[in-house]
Amino acid sequence: MIGYALCGSFCTLKDSLRVLGELARKGYEIQPIMSERTYETDTRFYKCEDLRSKVRELTGRSIIHTVRDAEPLGPSSPLSALIIAPCTGNTLAKLANGITDSAVTMAAKAHLRSDRPLLIAAASNDAMSQNLSNIGRLITRRGVYFVPMRQDDPRGKPYSLVADFDRVEEALSAMKEGRVLRPMFV
Repeated sequence: MIGYALCGSFCTLKDSLRVLGELARKGYEIQPIMSERTYETDTRFYKCEDLRSKVRELTGRSIIHTVRDAEPLGPSSPLSALIIAPCTGNTLAKLANGITDSAVTMAAKAHLRSDRPLLIAAASNDAMSQNLSNIGRLITRRGVYFVPMRQDDPRGKPYSLVADFDRVEEALSAMKEGRVLRPMFV
């Protein structure tokens, strides 16, 4: 079973749900995880109940959305892999600095402490400014992999990077082989 965690880059959730659906249709058994903010926030992109319903429909499972429920994902209920898609700048910073205060960061901590691989599909407006050092720290960490990223709006959001969601499954396959997809920045 793989874990699939969603954070609050609300404008990229449609792409993430598409990937989640493709993985489920290909037979992956998936445990959904959502940050508390994503789980309970209505936005112009999704009403939170609609988003939760769609995730449950795609995976056939209840959503882990609390720190308490995410903690067993390491030793007691191990996942073969964990994908965070989208992973916000806030979550990148927490992962890089060992902060465990959300369902997603707890799932990642529990997963990584068991030496299992983590795949990050970043989506952050400050990825090439405040969060660049956090990306650098995570890139060099054993067991952490990234989906290739690109600038989504170089003129309007010059510091923004977003994962190429079309390459999540390819990055997952590479990660299982211990490889990082290159180039990382496209």
